[in-house]
Amino acid sequence: MAFATLLAPEVNGGVGVAFTDRWGGVSEPPYDTWNFGIGKDSSEHVSANFALLAQATGCGQVAIAAQCHGIDVARVGEGFSFFGKDSLDLAHAPTVVADALVSVSTDVALAMRVADCVPVVLADKGKRVIAVAHAGRVGLLAGVLQATLEAMRREGAKQITAWVGPHIGPECYEVPLDMAQAAWEQLPATRGLSAAGTDAIDLGGGVCAVLEAEGVDVERVDPCTSCDPRFFSHRRDRGVTGRQVGVVWLGPSGSA
Repeated sequence: MAFATLLAPEVNGGVGVAFTDRWGGVSEPPYDTWNFGIGKDSSEHVSANFALLAQATGCGQVAIAAQCHGIDVARVGEGFSFFGKDSLDLAHAPTVVADALVSVSTDVALAMRVADCVPVVLADKGKRVIAVAHAGRVGLLAGVLQATLEAMRREGAKQITAWVGPHIGPECYEVPLDMAQAAWEQLPATRGLSAAGTDAIDLGGGVCAVLEAEGVDVERVDPCTSCDPRFFSHRRDRGVTGRQVGVVWLGPSGSA
């Protein structure tokens, strides 16, 4: 298995952070090989990929949700679909609909699936509150990050760090002018230009602007998924592609 970014809890204040790339799993083309997308790839392959992820985090299970480009935030607990070494049946879609997850538990990793949208991992290391969010154009402009931070603060988070993971860059995210202008007017930091000099949206710039305005410390580990063949990309691959994940988990108390 492989990670584009991996910070173990022992070296990251007790919080594990990871962004997967597409290599090191068992899926076959065009989902080769470490795919977490549910629905088109073989359920046996995706199950095995989740088991590898659960093993890598040391948590034994991974929580995901049914994502819909919304702003709902779910606190991980009863009613969730947990995947990993002890629960390998992916015949049923996740039962909880949300585009962000929050937890204070040490026995589950949180994951959000992306293939061009921005995976954002967040943590208050001192208060041991973690979250992960899926921030595409629609969710970003609707306020998914603000909703995630509000949910974390309800759990006691105060000093939050965010890691912004691999996503499509403005150089590859050309959009119609009306779509671009709507985003630019609402969130000026999304203004961008494509590699061809045409109107584009800068998702990473918008994400960072929102987080920084909320007093969050931001670390960017975000190559362009469309440019970089290590990653799945919905736009580059014309919709026939897999999903990588942003992942966060808590190590045992005292692991910092």
